[in-house]
Amino acid sequence: MSNFQKNLEKYAELAVKVGVNIQEGQTLVINTTLESAEFVRLVVKKAYEVGALNVVVNWTDDVVTRAKYDLAPSEAFNEYPQWRAKEMEELAENGAAFMSVLSSSPDLLKGVDPERISSFQKATGQALKNYRKFVQSDKVSWTVIATPSQAWADMVFPDAPANERVELLWDAIFKATRSDLENPVDAWKAHDQSLHEKVDYLNGKRYKKLHYTAPGTDLTIELPENHIWVGAGSVNEKGNEFMANMPTEEVFTVPYRTGVNGTVSSTKPLSYGGNIIDNFTLTFENGRIVGVKAEQGEEILKRLVDTDEGSHYLGEVALVPFNSPISQSNVLFYNTLFDENASNHLAIGSAYAFCIEGGKSMSSEELKENGLNESLTHVDFMIGSDKMDIDGITADGTTEPVFRNGDWAF
Repeated sequence: MSNFQKNLEKYAELAVKVGVNIQEGQTLVINTTLESAEFVRLVVKKAYEVGALNVVVNWTDDVVTRAKYDLAPSEAFNEYPQWRAKEMEELAENGAAFMSVLSSSPDLLKGVDPERISSFQKATGQALKNYRKFVQSDKVSWTVIATPSQAWADMVFPDAPANERVELLWDAIFKATRSDLENPVDAWKAHDQSLHEKVDYLNGKRYKKLHYTAPGTDLTIELPENHIWVGAGSVNEKGNEFMANMPTEEVFTVPYRTGVNGTVSSTKPLSYGGNIIDNFTLTFENGRIVGVKAEQGEEILKRLVDTDEGSHYLGEVALVPFNSPISQSNVLFYNTLFDENASNHLAIGSAYAFCIEGGKSMSSEELKENGLNESLTHVDFMIGSDKMDIDGITADGTTEPVFRNGDWAF
């Protein structure tokens, strides 16, 4: 067996055993594109080998997707198939696990009318609202992973010979997910433990606010009184562990919805809605985004912020050291799954219910009362660099270093 094939096998095994952690008799749902077919077939095999009852694969095709955006009538983007939303809800209610395998080109929809993109994002968010509640409160196991496509690899490695780019991206993904190690499953357990040490420290501190400073950034984020920092592994309703993102290098919590003030600048491009948004700044007053500027993709970013009322606020605060493995690789992936794990980041939109004490069993109203944001969308964007300092401010006003020059200060 070639080295590539060995790593591919290990990656598929990781996705099944650590990512969604499939249990005997459980159904696995995989959402993916045709570009990932070879890898997905391997995942299906591994899932059945560990006892999956059924594996449901929902395929899409980038060529078909682009054709729809170019040629379909405008009204086609105002709806999302209700039967598909009901299927996802029913599968979640019955305890299925969900895996997304990403491979689309980061600028698949470049040049498409932004109105079409934002209309379909809204329709999708509305239709999948109930399903996303299962995901955002960790009632079900879910994971997001990625495999290369030629179009994506062309963006990441434009200077390499065209016939070597996909292989280079595979190597970068194997490295980022620890699939190139002798025993990736054990390596992930050790990594999970090290992230939890940071989580325990921050949960012991109970900071009232975080103050971010860096070139183009001066931002204060208030945290809810009973917020919880989490990182790496999660636990579903039945007590089974899973890893929502592979790779992951972050520890994160929720901001207090109306407690964000100041300006923040992006440090990496954001791939959203099949377009690249780059070099942008957001300005906040009492939690609300009141200013949006971008050198590239400004119209797409403004429409993202205008998705609904909740998309004018933040839903996640995540800390990632600048010396994380993905950052040190110096590979710009143009894919949030990877790039957010190279950089401190924030998320526009909905908050995770499990980031507040008792949140998993709270109603939407109770979550709002505790300062959590609700939205149809949740989009991470990168703000970290080796020039970023973060201070934790306690309830009595004491200021303590959390990050210095992009790295943990404790």
